Amino acid sequence: MIENFRLKPLEESRFVRPALALYEQDGVQKSWEVVQAHDSVAVLIYHTQRDRFILVKQFSPAVYLHDNEGYTYELCAGIVDKKSSLAQIAAEEIEEECGYEIAAGKIEKVTSFYTSVGFAGSKQTLFYAEVDDSMKVHEGGGIEMEQIEVVELPLSRARTFIYDETKVKTPGLMFAFMWFFDRFSR
Repeated sequence: MIENFRLKPLEESRFVRPALALYEQDGVQKSWEVVQAHDSVAVLIYHTQRDRFILVKQFSPAVYLHDNEGYTYELCAGIVDKKSSLAQIAAEEIEEECGYEIAAGKIEKVTSFYTSVGFAGSKQTLFYAEVDDSMKVHEGGGIEMEQIEVVELPLSRARTFIYDETKVKTPGLMFAFMWFFDRFSR
């Protein structure tokens, strides 16, 4: 349950830095408010034995401002904040958030794209991984203060889920499902 939600000015930041971009375009001086943020990885995880996608559900304060619930369904994901390969960061996130151990070499890069282009323009790299019960090492849920719920979505419900507006989800998740259906023609 979320209580006492409020906003206050951000004076110091660990992960994002608001700034004013000043530039000239076709001889006209312009400005735009931007946020400098980390790039990220996201992973579409498919459980081969259960014929299900492994997703995460967690509270998003930014979404809470718009829907007063604030819980989102997302791909397993994390920021790029260390000097490791993107696949290695993805493997670490899979273990931390979802509880499956998988070698970075078993994770397939799908593509990269830019998110939040109106204010942040961060690059996200999408990966695909297959897991099974033998790879489960713990229940998941994240680290430190994270409160991540691991959700298993049956493949048979994924197409409907994409368009279910009662479930708050990211465009990256919807794109990943479409990629999966296109690739595997199911």
